[in-house]
Amino acid sequence: MKKMGLMICGLLLSASTLTACSGGSNQPSGTGTNPGNTGNPPSAGVQKKTFRALLDSNPTFPYSKDWPVWKWIEEKTGVTLEVQTPSGKLSDTINLVVASNNMPDLIYMPNRASSNKFGQQGALVNVLEHLDVMPNLQAWMKKYPEEAKAAIAADGKMYMLPNQGFGETNRMIWLYREDVFRKHGLTAPKTYDELYTVAKKLKEQYPDSYPISMRFGQIPDEMYANLTANFHTGDNAYYDLESKSWKFGPTDENYKAMLGVWNKFYKDGLIPPDFLTIQTKQWQDMMSNGKSFITIDYISRVDFFNNAMKKDNPEYNIQFMAPPAGVAGMKQQNPYFHYLEGGLTVASTSKNVKDIMRFMDFFYSEEGKTLASWGKEGEAHVVQNGQKQFKPEYTDVTEMRKQTGLQTSGTYTWLDFGAHLSLFSKDLRSAYQEATKYDPPAMQPKPAFTEAENEVLSVTGQAIKKNRDENFAKFVLGNRSLSEWDKYVKEIEALGVPKLLDTYRAAHKRVETIELKAK
Repeated sequence: MKKMGLMICGLLLSASTLTACSGGSNQPSGTGTNPGNTGNPPSAGVQKKTFRALLDSNPTFPYSKDWPVWKWIEEKTGVTLEVQTPSGKLSDTINLVVASNNMPDLIYMPNRASSNKFGQQGALVNVLEHLDVMPNLQAWMKKYPEEAKAAIAADGKMYMLPNQGFGETNRMIWLYREDVFRKHGLTAPKTYDELYTVAKKLKEQYPDSYPISMRFGQIPDEMYANLTANFHTGDNAYYDLESKSWKFGPTDENYKAMLGVWNKFYKDGLIPPDFLTIQTKQWQDMMSNGKSFITIDYISRVDFFNNAMKKDNPEYNIQFMAPPAGVAGMKQQNPYFHYLEGGLTVASTSKNVKDIMRFMDFFYSEEGKTLASWGKEGEAHVVQNGQKQFKPEYTDVTEMRKQTGLQTSGTYTWLDFGAHLSLFSKDLRSAYQEATKYDPPAMQPKPAFTEAENEVLSVTGQAIKKNRDENFAKFVLGNRSLSEWDKYVKEIEALGVPKLLDTYRAAHKRVETIELKAK
């Protein structure tokens, strides 16, 4: 995945430039200084410090120096951040500041691959060397060992400060038109056989519809992952939790069964003829206008569709649907997408490394988690009957983030997702509660790769992926018969599948031997 969170997309933009970073000045570019020295003074005994930070700016809630979150952080830690944001693509700006050798103290990286690359080049600090001043992070790592290991680079070092909680926004689920099902006395399917039967009945009721649709052309990797998860296989190299071994999904018998089912859907007109190229707008129109009734997408689509459609059609009701099992007897499950790839890193050129690590350690405390999630009590949230709730002026998550700056890059590492849930509709909260019942038993291992291993992934891995994509289309569209399955398996394996699996095994074994402790 992720992939930077899928829902956390659009790492472009901003109104500021970073020309100062390429010169000799230590001043930030045009974004100004956060008002950390206004309002209440820092907590007793906390020394005031200022660090420079390159942070992401999301188009939905663009960075603002006037966000109250900066004041709240300064009150607790004494730290003011002089924030810079990218003038174009975040990745381009990062390349610029790293090359300048005049990096900000803190840099937000869009993914672990980037932080691992720059870290191994010497541009970033190894967090593990400073755990002696980070007791809260040490405790967090014991509580979330898998998330901690996922932040480890191939050389055994940790260049990105790990995170937990925010990834919940990346959940993907099956959705269905509950009002249409209810109207025709249909029950949500529990298996693909039942899914076929239900789709056929919907096609009879709505002949010009395609009962099942998804934006395959927009997010193909996510779609592959969802479909293969239903059949307990993988879309690429994957770790089989039962046998505790790495396998290649597109040659599994379960993958073959999946292809057969989707070919059947295609032949019977239950999915659009161009389903492999459908983009977001086209898919949204189909789901909104009664042309499709079952889909797969991010969980937030529950509110996205209902809030928009109920204005003109009060009966419209899209809801969570339990993922159908590919084969009867299989466990119903969704893929594990609820993790975040991006995070904060510390520049090796900083003269404030120890102080920055002490500052960041605050965010791994319960107090820091609460502040990053809910903001300051009395100003952002109140506590009633022992329960935290946002103040009435914050009516949804987007507006809350836009007005406060909470849960934007540079303001958290460990998040209480209950803060998000508190602002969701009843339907969306219910969807989250139900979705957790269909999680896989564990997250897929996320091993970091060496430079040589990344070369295998980029050359051999891409050739294999291209062949997989081409044959997926051929088998589903009926341009190639599944009677040629064995021939296909030999073809794709000849492209280097054994080499690819060996690469994953070596990287995974390396991660498993890592001991997370202070140096």
